[in-house]
Amino acid sequence: MSNERTTRVRKLFRRSSRASRFPLLLGAALAIVPPAAPAQSYPLKPIRILMPFATGGTDLVTRSLALKLSPVIGQQVVPEPRTGAGGNIAHEIAAKSAPDGYTLLMAAPPLVINPNLNPKSGYDPLRDYAPIALLATIPNILVVHPSVPARNLRELVQVARSHPGKLAYGSGGVGSTNHLAAELLMSLTKTRMVHVPYKGAALGLVGAMSGEVDVVITTMSSVAASYVNGGKMRGLAILDTKRVGALPQVPTVAEAGMPQLVAINWYVLVAPAGTPRGIIERLNAEAVKIMQLPETRERLAAVGGEPAAATPEQSAEFLREENARWGKVIRDAGIRAE
Repeated sequence: MSNERTTRVRKLFRRSSRASRFPLLLGAALAIVPPAAPAQSYPLKPIRILMPFATGGTDLVTRSLALKLSPVIGQQVVPEPRTGAGGNIAHEIAAKSAPDGYTLLMAAPPLVINPNLNPKSGYDPLRDYAPIALLATIPNILVVHPSVPARNLRELVQVARSHPGKLAYGSGGVGSTNHLAAELLMSLTKTRMVHVPYKGAALGLVGAMSGEVDVVITTMSSVAASYVNGGKMRGLAILDTKRVGALPQVPTVAEAGMPQLVAINWYVLVAPAGTPRGIIERLNAEAVKIMQLPETRERLAAVGGEPAAATPEQSAEFLREENARWGKVIRDAGIRAE
């Protein structure tokens, strides 16, 4: 048992007048305190990383990490898709797993969005997990059908103001990141567009390309870039603070004078709450190094993404900020889970 743990127990007993009368109680208390987990021997068996989504950034980041983490940590690291319920199946499994470092979760924005949509989601995004590291971010892009008379974000806002409720925007479903980003846009600009939810963000992008909807905010991807570069869609803004290499001609929302509209897709590796600090620190150190490898950076750059290098404390603060931000958007717009 560590000296720190012993000191805490002794201080506890000093506060009680009975401690001096019954010195044997101190020894008994110390005897039942479990020793710190032997992080030096971790891991002793394979580690699984639960994936709430089996495509897109979650798949890219999880598999990039697992591929490089297995040899350096000495055990197989297995990506395990547990899709469904908007990500909540994986979220709940991770929250209820043993805090021993053998079940991890690749969290994305739905981790904090879902409980704000539905308090009965089955987990608390801030209390039920121990953040390990913010690993990567991938921006969203706002695109419109070529028939929309807007060449930039400012012109789109003017069209929406001039014709309230005439423009339609697609999303990957109620409460999806691209739905909330569009709601944030309308809140900031005092405009109103009609929401058309699709069963997945990819279908929303196809809907915008075919003209079923006028506008869509979608995750930056090689597909989105090809549509814009091929003239099938018009890219108006990257919802981030810097442009992306695949679409250097598309300005950022900050350049368009709307920095509050920054809305990124992020990927945070978390463990169940109570996981020993030593395990958290080791996983953080290895994961951050892997995300900075040239081959990992190259894979992220292909979709406009970037690696991150956050401590567990910085990652926890990031989750708190994202939870507060999207919670406010959801409450202000009156959005509820369907």
